[in-house]
Amino acid sequence: MVRKYEAVASGATIESAVLQREPFAVYKQKSKDHLTSHQLADFRKCPALYHKRRLGIVPDEDRPAFLLGRAVHALVLEGRDVFESGFAVGGPINPRTGKIYGAATQAYQEWAAAQGKPALTDEQYALVSNIVAGVSSHAGARELLSAGTAEGVLRAEYCGKPSQVRLDWLNPSAGIVDLKTCDDLTWFEADAKRYGYAHQLAFYRAVLAQVTGKLVPVHLIAVEKKEPFRCGVWSISDQTLSYCQRENEAAIERLKNCEAAGHWPTGYEECRVFDAI
Repeated sequence: MVRKYEAVASGATIESAVLQREPFAVYKQKSKDHLTSHQLADFRKCPALYHKRRLGIVPDEDRPAFLLGRAVHALVLEGRDVFESGFAVGGPINPRTGKIYGAATQAYQEWAAAQGKPALTDEQYALVSNIVAGVSSHAGARELLSAGTAEGVLRAEYCGKPSQVRLDWLNPSAGIVDLKTCDDLTWFEADAKRYGYAHQLAFYRAVLAQVTGKLVPVHLIAVEKKEPFRCGVWSISDQTLSYCQRENEAAIERLKNCEAAGHWPTGYEECRVFDAI
């Protein structure tokens, strides 16, 4: 059942003091004892997948696109100083050519390992800079990010499960703001449905409401990872968020049942009927 909370009225504010700041490594470590939106997404897709990830049988992926996404988030949301402290840019120079070694070479890999933080090639940094410029060029995105707190963490009991969220941005009046990168803004709404962004943000909003007693607005900022680096802003309707919250809470109840029974199905145990007509 969807919990009832007070909606934040237009012009009202919500204090970011409810959030705490911590390194991502700490947040990830605490996800072992707290339910996250990504874990819940795994469970909705396949309880067996959720269980295997929890056991470490299926490791988390860390593709190059994730590195770029983290770099964009740092530069857009937390600023130049945080970006420079968290990422290295460049690489060793090849004395024969006067150019930086390629990212696949041993020389570059050794240099990157010695930095003690994730490394971006000049090409990757140029891409990140163009993506950031795309966000900066959008008046609506600038307004949403003009005030608020970046990467704030919140923990609360939700549907009987210790839960945690890490909000990209909490604007005191515009609510939760999530920043996404995408290949093509034309298809972003389809991508958002495919990747369950509304369910993710409904989870964020519900956990925040456990602490504040208020349901805040939710916005998405999406920016392309290629020319012309278009940026768009979406407001997620309360109807959509409420629907996704109901689905999330039903999934959490199923999760607790799976934990109690020690049974983790794939969801495809029964014969299905395929009808293409």
